[in-house]
Amino acid sequence: MFESLKNKLKNWKEKITSVFKEEKTEEKRIKEKPFKKEKKTREKIKKEIVGKKEIEKEEIYIQQEENKKEGFFSKFFKRELSEEKFDELFQEFELTLLENNVSFVVVQKIKEELKKEVVGKNDYNLEESLKRIIKDILIEPENFLKKIKDSLKNKKPFVILFLGINGTGKTTTLAKIAYLLKKNNLSVCFAAADTYRAASIEQLEEHAKRLNISLIKKDYGVDPASVGFEAIQYAKKNNIDVVLIDSAGRLNNKESLMNELEKISRVNNPDMKIFVGESITGNDSIEQAKAFDEKINLTGSILSKADVDEKGGTILSVGFVTKKPILFLGTGQKYEDLEEFNKEKVIERLGL
Repeated sequence: MFESLKNKLKNWKEKITSVFKEEKTEEKRIKEKPFKKEKKTREKIKKEIVGKKEIEKEEIYIQQEENKKEGFFSKFFKRELSEEKFDELFQEFELTLLENNVSFVVVQKIKEELKKEVVGKNDYNLEESLKRIIKDILIEPENFLKKIKDSLKNKKPFVILFLGINGTGKTTTLAKIAYLLKKNNLSVCFAAADTYRAASIEQLEEHAKRLNISLIKKDYGVDPASVGFEAIQYAKKNNIDVVLIDSAGRLNNKESLMNELEKISRVNNPDMKIFVGESITGNDSIEQAKAFDEKINLTGSILSKADVDEKGGTILSVGFVTKKPILFLGTGQKYEDLEEFNKEKVIERLGL
C-alpha cells in the first residue's frame, strides 16, 4: 500500500539530505587553512595511519549513537533555509505529490505550512514538520460503532445511505458494513434502492442471504426513495437497529440523477450519508466526493481498493477537499476486509 509515494518520498528526503551534506562539506573546505607539506619518515606515517583508524572508529561510533537520537533529516538541517532554496527543493516534491494523486490544493497546503515551519529557521527537522502537517491534513473520524450505539439510545432505526458512481464497490462495501454491525450485536436490514442497474437487486439479495439479513425490495424502475422509506418502516415494526440503503450509482455531473439522490436523502433523512469511491482513481474520486458533498452534505467516505493503491494521494486528499473524514478503507473482497481509518497508520505507511 502506497509504495510508489513512499519510495519517492524517501528518494526526495535522501536527495535533500545529500544537497545539504555537500554544501556543508564545501563550506568546511573553504574555511580550512592551507597547510605546508613536510617530509615524513616511514615509521611516522605508520603511526599516523594507526592513530587515524582509531579516531575514525570512535567517530563512527559517535555518529551511530547520534543517528539513533536524531531523525532522518536532523543531522544536516541545522542551518537557515532561505525561501528561494526551499522553493527549489520543494519543486521536485510537488511534482511527486501531484503524480501520486495528491490534490493540488493539498499540495499547496503542504507547501504553505512547510514553508512556515522551516524557512528562516536554523534549527528544525523537516521530516517531523512534514509528518505533523500531513497528520493535520488527515481528519480522524469519530468512532463509527459508538456513534451508532449512542444514537440508538434515543432513536431507532439508525439509517445509513450509501452513494457514489457505478463500479466502485458500493454494494460490496455496504455488505462489509453490515457484517461489521452484526459482529457487534446490531441487527440490520437492507433497502435495495438501486432500482436501475441490471442485477443490482439480485446482487444485494445474495449478500442478504449470506449474512442472514432482511432485504426490502421493489421492482426495477420504481421510485428508489420509496424503497428506503419502506425499509425504515419495516425496521421500526421489527425492532431492527440499522437500515442500510443501497442507491444507484450515478455520475456526479448528471444533474437529474443528483437531484434524485437528493430526494432519496430528503425522504429518508439518513443519519449518515457515506460516499464510496476507489482509492486508485485519484483525482476522479476526489472530484466525485466533492460534488456529492456539495449536493447532499456527506458524513464521510469509504475508499475501496486501498490494498492495491500504490500512490496514496486520494487518501491524503478526499478528507481535506470535503472537510469530512474517511471512515474506512476497503482492503479486499471478503466481508472482514474493511479497515477503520487511522491517520497514524497512514503516516506510518508513507514512511514518515
